[in-house]
Amino acid sequence: MNTHADSLTDSTGTPLASRYTRTAITLHWLIALLMIGNVVLGLTAESWPDDWVRPVVDTHKSIGITVLGLALMRILWRVTHKPPPLPREFPSWEKIAAHVAHFLLYLLMIALPLSGWLHDSAWKDAATHPMHLFNLFPWPRIGYVMNLDPVLKETLHDRFGALHTWLGYALYALLAMHIGGALKHQWIDRKSVLKRMVP
Repeated sequence: MNTHADSLTDSTGTPLASRYTRTAITLHWLIALLMIGNVVLGLTAESWPDDWVRPVVDTHKSIGITVLGLALMRILWRVTHKPPPLPREFPSWEKIAAHVAHFLLYLLMIALPLSGWLHDSAWKDAATHPMHLFNLFPWPRIGYVMNLDPVLKETLHDRFGALHTWLGYALYALLAMHIGGALKHQWIDRKSVLKRMVP
């Protein structure tokens, strides 16, 4: 049985898609899993045995860089492939809130790993501890930051680290709103939006 969202049409009468494309769905869940895993690694890094701390931190960095690349792909795909519309029964404020939340999530998917990359590039021992992406091949730091005056670089290291932390808090809040909103529509409003993104 078709829902209202399934029967929506554009101005020419052409039916609009009721689900995201397979590529968008794959990127969405892959990025979500990687970000959740990276949050766990970031929060627990110091509690691992000493021999594991460096590999865990390096994995955290590698996942962050991977998320940055996937997020850029996701944004390019979103720009070139129109997403399915929200159910027309949703009030205007809820649609606006959903668009704002999505924009902020995309922003964080870029800003969070980028701030971590800047933080790592300003590390005083970066030159003697090269980074390897998943221990497979070298990954460059940001050369401009690495070559700054050591005193300035130390200050930036602290500031980028603080920025990375606060962006992480913002991500937790937005993810909670994103998941909470989807569950509200599913269980309370009975207007599922989950099926648009379920594989």
